[in-house]
Amino acid sequence: MPREGDVWVGIDVGTQSAHTVAVTSSGAVLGRARSALTSRRVGDRHEQDPQQWWTAVTRATRHALAGVPPGAVRGVAVAGTSGTVVLLGPMGTPVTPGIMYDDARATTEVARVNEAGGPLWAELGYQRMQPTWALPKLLWLLRHVPHPPAGLALAHQSDVINRRLVGRAVATDLSSALKTGADLVAGTWPRAVFDALGVPPDLLPPLVTPGTRLGAVCAAAADETGLPAGTPVHAGMTDGCAAQLASGALRPGSWNSVLGTTLVLKGVADRPLRDPTGAVYSHRGPGGTWLPGGASSTGAGVIARDYPPADLPALTRAAGSYEPAAPVCYPLLSAGERFPFVAPQARGFVVGTPRDEAERFAAVLQGVAYLERLCFDHLDLLGAPLHGEVVLAGGATRNSYWNQLRADILDRPVLLPDDVEPALGMAILAAAADRDLTATAATMVRIRTVIEPRPGAPERFLPGYLRLVDTLERLGWLPAATATHARKRSTG
Repeated sequence: MPREGDVWVGIDVGTQSAHTVAVTSSGAVLGRARSALTSRRVGDRHEQDPQQWWTAVTRATRHALAGVPPGAVRGVAVAGTSGTVVLLGPMGTPVTPGIMYDDARATTEVARVNEAGGPLWAELGYQRMQPTWALPKLLWLLRHVPHPPAGLALAHQSDVINRRLVGRAVATDLSSALKTGADLVAGTWPRAVFDALGVPPDLLPPLVTPGTRLGAVCAAAADETGLPAGTPVHAGMTDGCAAQLASGALRPGSWNSVLGTTLVLKGVADRPLRDPTGAVYSHRGPGGTWLPGGASSTGAGVIARDYPPADLPALTRAAGSYEPAAPVCYPLLSAGERFPFVAPQARGFVVGTPRDEAERFAAVLQGVAYLERLCFDHLDLLGAPLHGEVVLAGGATRNSYWNQLRADILDRPVLLPDDVEPALGMAILAAAADRDLTATAATMVRIRTVIEPRPGAPERFLPGYLRLVDTLERLGWLPAATATHARKRSTG
């Protein structure tokens, strides 16, 4: 049982930064810090330097622990972006860049992956893999690594950090391994599929469930991070699943919508969803549940790219004058869409001419919220339970007007916790190593407020939403079944 003063550490390696929090069993945050990360984007390629992941984690963790008594720390867990992979040499040194979650270069390889593993992917509910998933990218890396050294090993983003923390090779968690082709039902790598693809067996790490103890913080990592040597290191989850834990939405029918650089939805169901389009996939959840969801390429990253931070307060205030905006916007940070439809050819667009910059900004905010609603409509088509609460998370929740807009367009109340970060979810997972996860989250998650839709607002935004649905279908990106279902739900 936890004692008063016990502290757990959660680490999240994201797109723009590494984030560390130190949290008590009652949910009090004793320390938090971030350290920036940089990316290289060229066309459909997105890379980061894996060494920078570790450097950022050490800086953030040392700062977060500055005021925490070393003897209070009881455990640590790490989250990473879903589908991000790297190849390591025999000593754990990266021999390739980190190929990021939305990198879509593996278009040739994904066809091989789906031919070899199609029946298993269908059995697991996602029908087929996408070019952005980890297994196609692994094949691409194996094809393009010149003179690969003996002892080459696959690592997900969180594996790189865990290996440095423990000081040796570690197992990977089933959450991170989903997009690498792990059989989540059996809890194993599907050997026949990997043999057909020519993936060496010794390339793959062992598989464990999230929360499993991987080892303890070694002396070298303790010196760099400030974590006490001997601190238990627990297998983590992807950032989307970590945010699910941080939201406290762990009962069937509950959903967590994480709006950061991109948009990630995760819910809780008693069975995996089966999506013939391949946009939705299901992680294993706590207590025999499943966590269905998907990750869209839309999100607040478009705002970070297109608007200086100093302009955002004034633009947000002005956006309220355009409800709805006359133009309809589909905001994409990079080429290709993954959820609620799969379209590698998708590109962002604006239909109509904004009267000024404020209306263009309003169209971006509304466009992301429209996509969020379309995600829920697609989930409903698949039979997902949607009767529980919707909890908002991610950096975009700092914009209170956008939170209200999302409640209006979704036409349902949304909850805002005090802390909505995946790093908190990892602290909860570490704290629950010997306890019930749902009960642990209930003591560590604090709901700050509930936002109700404004009277008349859902009806006001409905025409803009339907125009976006029509446009996406006309372009051939949105399947007719999803478009028809979205219209049916919208008209009652």
